[in-house]
Formats: sequence, C-alpha cells, structure tokens
Amino acid sequence: MRLRAEETVLTSGNVPFFHTSMGDAVESLLLRDGLVIDTEPAPIVHHNCDVLIEDGRIAAVGPNLPAPAGTTVLDASHNIVLPGFVDTHRHVWQAVLRSIAVDMDLPEYFALVRQHLGPRFRPEDVRAANTLGALECLDGGVTTVQDFAYARADRITPDGYVAGESDYDYAEAAFDGLRTAGVRAVFGYLLTPQDTAAVRRAHALFTADSPLLTMVAASLGPSNQHAESILADWRLADELGLSLVTHIGSGPVNERPIELLREHDLLRPDILYVHGNDLSDDELKMIGDSGAAVSVTPAVEARLGHGGPLIGRLRTAGAKTALGVDVVTTVGGDMFSVMRAALLSTYLVPGPHVTPGDILRMATLDGAVALGLADQVGSLKVGKQADVVMLRADDVNLACAHDPIGAVVTAAHPGNVDTVLVAGKVVKQNGKLVGHDLADVRTKALRAAEYVTATSVSTA
Repeated sequence: MRLRAEETVLTSGNVPFFHTSMGDAVESLLLRDGLVIDTEPAPIVHHNCDVLIEDGRIAAVGPNLPAPAGTTVLDASHNIVLPGFVDTHRHVWQAVLRSIAVDMDLPEYFALVRQHLGPRFRPEDVRAANTLGALECLDGGVTTVQDFAYARADRITPDGYVAGESDYDYAEAAFDGLRTAGVRAVFGYLLTPQDTAAVRRAHALFTADSPLLTMVAASLGPSNQHAESILADWRLADELGLSLVTHIGSGPVNERPIELLREHDLLRPDILYVHGNDLSDDELKMIGDSGAAVSVTPAVEARLGHGGPLIGRLRTAGAKTALGVDVVTTVGGDMFSVMRAALLSTYLVPGPHVTPGDILRMATLDGAVALGLADQVGSLKVGKQADVVMLRADDVNLACAHDPIGAVVTAAHPGNVDTVLVAGKVVKQNGKLVGHDLADVRTKALRAAEYVTATSVSTA
C-alpha cells in the first residue's frame, strides 16, 4: 500500500499511515487504482478502480473518483481490494484451545472440549480467548464473525437448563473480548429459558454504545433437545425479537429434526442452521423452502466426520449457503483455507458446478445474508459499512494472477492481508494489527490456556 501526494497525505518517515488508533477513523479515505473485487450482485473484478470511504461507509466505487478536500488518498495500485470476509460460525472461545484436537473424530472432540475442558472455563478465560480469537479474525481479513458462545454448554441438556453459576458472567466476558478486539460480531447466546433473567441481562449489553455487536439466540436445537425445550427456546427468542442459530444433524435426540420443526410450525426464514451434512435431501429442501440459511464449515466437517460435502446438495435444495471456520481446535482459523476446502470438496460428489466466484460470494455477501446483515456488509455497495480488506497483489504467491477471484480463493493466505478496515476504522495496517498490546493479549490467553488444560488431556 502506497500513499499518493493528492489532497491530505499523512506520512511517518517511509511508513505510510492514516490513523492507527483503535476507535479512530479517517473521515474521508480514497483507495486509488486498486484491483477491486466486488461481490454484489455477483463477484466481479474492476481494474484500476477507486473506492471512496466517508464517515465509515462506502461512498463511491469507480475509476478516477475525485478526492474531496481533506481526503487521505492511498495508492492501492499494488493491492486487491475486496469486502471483508463474513464467518458465519465460529466458537471464538476456543482460541485458547488451538490445535488441541487435530487428530480426533467428532465424539472424541465432544468428550475433550465440551465435556472435559469447557466446564473448566472461567469468565476471565472466555474474555481472554475471545479477544485473541477476534483479533485472529481481523488479522486474516474476517471483519464479521458469528460467535456461537457456549463454553458452558455442558449445563444445557435435552430437557433444559442445569442451574448453577450465572451464564451472564460468561456472556459479559465474551462480549468484552469481542468489543475490545474491534471486530463486527453476531453474538450467539445459548438460550436458558429457565434463567431468563440472565438472557435478558445479556441482551441489554447490545445497545447503540456497541454498534458493531449484535445478538442472536443460539439453541441446542431440534437435533439435541426434546420438543418442549425447543418450543421454550423459540418462544424466548420471539419475546426478545431475536433470530436463531442452531447446529443441525440427524440425531442424537431427533433423527429428522427439520421435519420436527415443521410439525410444530417452527420453520422460519430467520434461522441459521449449522452443518446438516447427514440430513436427507427432503429436509434440506424444507430448509430451502423456509427461506433459512445454512452455515457450512467444510474443513471441520471433513476432519471431524460430520458427513459428505454439503454445498452442492444445498444449492440443489435452494437453500442459502454461507461459510464458517467453526473450531480452531481442529483446523486453521482463516477464511482462505475454508474457501479452499469448500471449493475442493464440491468436486467430490455429484451436483451443480461451483465456481471460485460462488465460493467468494459465500464468504462475503451470502454470509451477510445468512446473518441478516446484507444491508450493512458483504459487498462494496455504496452506503454499506466500509468493512474492507486489502491484499498485497504483488506478493510472490499472488503475483501474475490471471484470475484475481480464483487467486483469492485458491492461493491467498492471511500473510497477504495488508490492511483491514471495520466501519472505516483501521484495525490492521502494513500487515500488522494496530491499537492493541499484543504481548498482553497473548499473555492473558496463555494463562487461560494453561488454567483450563491444567488437568492432563490424557485423562479426558
């Protein structure tokens, strides 16, 4: 990224900058002559294109845009400029358990992480983990993440909630970690209808004072709960005016969970289902017909054995499809590797042809649609929030790319991410996260990791 001497140019020696304090934003910023990839209505490449950002929003996209007075102008001629990635499913609290379950299947993962380590988390451990995990998102160009926050999911059973320490303390800690990092996040609070006071207190955290953070109702859902508990979750979500997110699959409690929802008139468009690899085609069609979306986490689904590739089946069923990382206990935490896993896995089974452009859209605009944020993020459409990622196009692994969209999906990695903006605010610049004492973040995360794993993993 290079600054040009047009209008207001801010420099510090030979190192370009345009505001490095978290919470600060350039009132007017012009990205000049970039290789711009937009995703709405479909991914398209614009060479020698400018992006004007004003007051945290996309103000204009096109060639040779005039720079308003006082505008900071960046030379983006050696950069790929695209909307920030939208990760529609991640357990951010597991950042301090990175790579602890890389050689496990799903039952082994559940036994270790959910039953053994999850209950050991204290609120301060969740806070440290969420800060680290959210910064990992930003470092790799993920500007929006759906955080399915359930470190203490061991206290939710098929029949309801097991009383104990208030869940609010965990929710507040997770909220603080996300807010500290500066990521845009959709926080999935795991519902406890038997403790509505905690749910309502958590809901109250999400106010205009934290515009980047919103809340959805997370539920163990119809695969894992009996009908009475599912109905209680849906009723509470309705009371709070929240959409829903839930894992889905055949069993262990209900083998046909989508049909169960249909029987109780609980199918609706504002549900985000996660996984579903082993659902029947007719149940996937029910999801598509309801207008709901599915978050596919192809790397985790392949490694943990959720079932065969899902994207082609979802497209056949007419279901909205988005992408997610899921758990860094088992796979990498960046959307580049997720996009590659998604693209490659689609060729393993029969189904409609899926292009790199389709995958990039799933990682951006379709993700925003799935989270109910399509009017805010997911593309560079004028008026949307300026969540923008700039990749160094002249890095050796991206140089000479004939198909820029294909290169982003198949060749790029987090090390290529030079600059990241969230709502026009700089969170990464010159390849480095800004505004944080990263040594302190790592120290606190390491302490949390050491505490929750103090009991030998071999005893799990």
